[in-house]
Amino acid sequence: MRTSGIRLFALLFVLSTLACKTNKNVKQATIDDGSRFMLTAEDLALGAHHTNHVKIFGKYVTGYNYAVLQGIDRVQATAPDGGGYFIGIHATPTESPVGYPLHLLGKTLIDPPRSTSYCSGSSFSALMEAFDIILKGQEAQLDSLHAEALRMQEPDGGRREDHVKFWGKWNADGFGSDFALVQYTKMGKVIKPIQARPGDFMNISWKSGVGHSVVFLGWYLDKTGQKMVAYWSSQKSTNGYGDAVVPISRIKEVKVVRLTHPEHLFDFDVNTPVDTTIPGDSISW
Repeated sequence: MRTSGIRLFALLFVLSTLACKTNKNVKQATIDDGSRFMLTAEDLALGAHHTNHVKIFGKYVTGYNYAVLQGIDRVQATAPDGGGYFIGIHATPTESPVGYPLHLLGKTLIDPPRSTSYCSGSSFSALMEAFDIILKGQEAQLDSLHAEALRMQEPDGGRREDHVKFWGKWNADGFGSDFALVQYTKMGKVIKPIQARPGDFMNISWKSGVGHSVVFLGWYLDKTGQKMVAYWSSQKSTNGYGDAVVPISRIKEVKVVRLTHPEHLFDFDVNTPVDTTIPGDSISW
């Protein structure tokens, strides 16, 4: 009887473990309970450069955000030391939003002119890698019209300008993830900053007047009690791709977007207009 009980317990443990692993790959939007998600010092112990975003932050989410974290690790693996940060549209060769050849469901998005990257390119590449994971096996559904709308450069290798199609909207000044993922393609929704979870996309408007496109990892209180936000992106401080933790006192406002309907990748209207005058959201904490 005792042996049977042990065997039953072992079987239930295995089944529950498999269920937990399966839940991480459920093809549905990530949910939250409306509370602020806080990180611990242990969550941030690996510093700027690592490929353990799924292992560290994936345990806190299910659904599509989990795939975004997988996407981050794919991108970071192409440049373990960050790969370099560079912006300069008039440089020769021109700036490169991402430093490696990026593809989506077998379609080329960019043949990078440099091995460096910048912020909106990094967040975009994490999203595209997530699509590759979520929509695996549906390659035939991505037609040439929609594949072209997702390209990061023109067919001749030239720079795709801001506001032109998906990448141009994502890369535009302001809240690009809203422009592209919410308004243009209906693949995402805006959520309040307090609801943010690892794997959500965040556009930051700094008090200095410039902006930043990142993947949110969590809120954090440092040893002095200072309120911080942790994210992954490409920035000078991390030599390109890497995790950063900054005081929210530097932030004017943000816009947080969550991936909810990746299936619209195949049918969005490529001529949809967007409103670039939308206001940002303050961080109430």
